[in-house]
Amino acid sequence: MSVVEQQPAPATTDINADLGFGSVVARESRRRLLNRDGTFNVRREGLGFWQSLSMYHYILTMSWARFIVVVGTVYITINTLFALGYVACGPDALAGFSGETPEMRFARAFFFSVETVATIGYGSIAPITIAANLLMTIESLVGLLGFSLVAGIVFARFARPNAQIIFSDVALIAPYRNITAFMFRIVNQRSNEIVEMEAKVLLSIRRRGGEANDRDFLALKLERDRVAFFPLSWTIVHPIDSASPMFNLSPEELRERDGEFLILLNGFDETFSQTVHTRSSYKPDEVICNARFKSILNIPNDDGLISIDIRKLHEVEML
Repeated sequence: MSVVEQQPAPATTDINADLGFGSVVARESRRRLLNRDGTFNVRREGLGFWQSLSMYHYILTMSWARFIVVVGTVYITINTLFALGYVACGPDALAGFSGETPEMRFARAFFFSVETVATIGYGSIAPITIAANLLMTIESLVGLLGFSLVAGIVFARFARPNAQIIFSDVALIAPYRNITAFMFRIVNQRSNEIVEMEAKVLLSIRRRGGEANDRDFLALKLERDRVAFFPLSWTIVHPIDSASPMFNLSPEELRERDGEFLILLNGFDETFSQTVHTRSSYKPDEVICNARFKSILNIPNDDGLISIDIRKLHEVEML
């Protein structure tokens, strides 16, 4: 394809001219603006540790495996600290302490701490001295507050709606209805139903002849930008016709001008009765030309039900 030089876009109040990244970030950034997982490549600095700390948000957004590890580590640490406290209360602090080695005292104190925090109370170990009883009182309060806090966080993690949409590993520029088109494929990873799914795709590209490598954010008109139902997969297509910002834009120029396709999806989750969204992006080296996606539809069984093989979502074949 021939290369047509685009003139700098005039000043406009269109929200697509910025999108919220800011002119400095869009101009100076040498990395992708949006990661494949939807996170932004922007780092916030200048705040103190406590000002920048957002523990609740961090706990809600971390993976379940990391969450369990964090909770388990805190649980063991708290019981260890209280066990050391019981040992420090003296050789008569707990029943059975007398005559035990320091190691056995710590083990007995640790398991007594676990029973106290979890309100188990088997009765074989009991505090004797005033100091041990006071420490046990403090620990019981810590246990009540701690379990209430963890239960609330677990509930919030389960109740927080989020979209588990899988994007194809690559996007394509391929023949489409006597022209070419930019396209990629998505599928819902979960078994929940999402309706009124809406897609928005923008091309972020550095201006040819602009000052200081300014960027343009160009909206790409989609063949269909909304589907009422999203039970299977959806191939999102931008026809590259004469009105497209990609018309006469070669893959080489797209790479030279640091192009990036920004994607935003919104839909209504019937399970939570709330709107969910997700983001992703494709860089030029993640776009394949003259290829097509392989079909992910399975042959209907005797029961007539239609199924898809999500493992084939990323498979393409060259034309």
